[in-house]
Amino acid sequence: MVEGLIKQAIEKSSADYTEVRIERTVRSQVLFRKDKLENLERSSEFGGIVRCLKDGGWGIAVFNDISELPVKVEEATRFASLVGARTNDEVKLSPVDPVQDEFHAELDQDFRDVPLDEKKTLVEEYNRIILSHDKRIVSSTVRYTDSFREVTFANSEGTYIVQEIPDVTLMLAAVASDSPQNIQQGFESIGTAAGFEAARGHEDDARAAAQRAVDLLTARPVKGGKYTVILDPALAGVFIHEAFGHFCEADFLYKNERLRRIMKLGTRFGNDDLNVIDEGYIPGLRGNVPYDDEGTPRAKTYLIKNGVLTSLLHSRETAARMGAEPTGNARAISYEYEPIVRMTNTYIEAGAHSFEELIAGIDHGVYAVRAFGGQTVFEQFTFSAAYAYEINGGEIGEMLKDVVLTGNVFETLRSIEMIGNDLKMFGGAGGCGKGGQFPLPVTDGAPHIRIADVTIGGK
Repeated sequence: MVEGLIKQAIEKSSADYTEVRIERTVRSQVLFRKDKLENLERSSEFGGIVRCLKDGGWGIAVFNDISELPVKVEEATRFASLVGARTNDEVKLSPVDPVQDEFHAELDQDFRDVPLDEKKTLVEEYNRIILSHDKRIVSSTVRYTDSFREVTFANSEGTYIVQEIPDVTLMLAAVASDSPQNIQQGFESIGTAAGFEAARGHEDDARAAAQRAVDLLTARPVKGGKYTVILDPALAGVFIHEAFGHFCEADFLYKNERLRRIMKLGTRFGNDDLNVIDEGYIPGLRGNVPYDDEGTPRAKTYLIKNGVLTSLLHSRETAARMGAEPTGNARAISYEYEPIVRMTNTYIEAGAHSFEELIAGIDHGVYAVRAFGGQTVFEQFTFSAAYAYEINGGEIGEMLKDVVLTGNVFETLRSIEMIGNDLKMFGGAGGCGKGGQFPLPVTDGAPHIRIADVTIGGK
């Protein structure tokens, strides 16, 4: 019935191009803070968005009742005509072959069938483990979420795709304190496209988060200066996503002439061993489906190959603007938003070196682990490591805290000396934000990497 309504509404559209995206979503959440249950909910939602292109302008209309679809197509077309009549920046779309396909998720234990009380019991036990771990643990946050989205996409070119997108996250965070001036946090998180089984069996992670918070109370603050730094796979993955990956999103670049000159294809950004990839579809990882929110097949795109910038990430619109091919990177967090250019699974490809080879020969360096926060302002980045260790004489030494890495992303890429052979991917419990759309499920990763002359702020 829905398929017939969608196709009929599209066929009657007077726009130059029409697309419809409809979503059915069910989700639940359990949240404990300290000893209080703060949230216990289950909800469902239905809605859709129409995008029409007319005379070079976009028109958009959102709805929650499928019977409104024909009217919403007319509205979007009218809006598009108004925009097109007033713009000097005509929108065009790069061609994509029409697709008819369905993608169904396979879950070992479908979380939609798990009672909410069972989810609460599991989260409550993780919270109990954290709070009882040590008398210096003063607070905790344990959050479980799941969602199951069925997304239907159709357009006037003949594409009709149905995709199922499961998502499970778990955040385990502990706060420790031994004085009002010394408060530290430890955390573990997962994010995956799986069933309820992915949330089970994390008792050791809860203990690890609590113990790390306690250990950081007595960790030594890092001394500021320049160091040879080893980034663990999680921090290296966040670095390549946040500090570099966003520059490769073409809708950001074509509006910024200065960055377009910097991000010119063929520019060398590292040694021959450096390969950076955005891979659109990796089964089992968060947000992974074969097609993006414009019905374009997701691709494996080498952003940097053998140290040289070889590609950017594109929607159909940006590909047409910049004379490129669409890469399947048009994504939206829900039916309420139009798709924009976003990363998917972004990572540094594995190199040839063992961890022992990476730390060998470092007389005095820093091994930085996990990302605790940070920001990028144009090409300047600042990242806080969740924790770190000193490296002395090629050996891992004492735990360090307050490790803040800063620098120019392009200089830092060129300063990568060695790349490990131990690539790991991380989904995490958060997401990526851009253009008011947050949180978008993404995955990033890397092997361990060794970087020379990294500036670390500290005492």
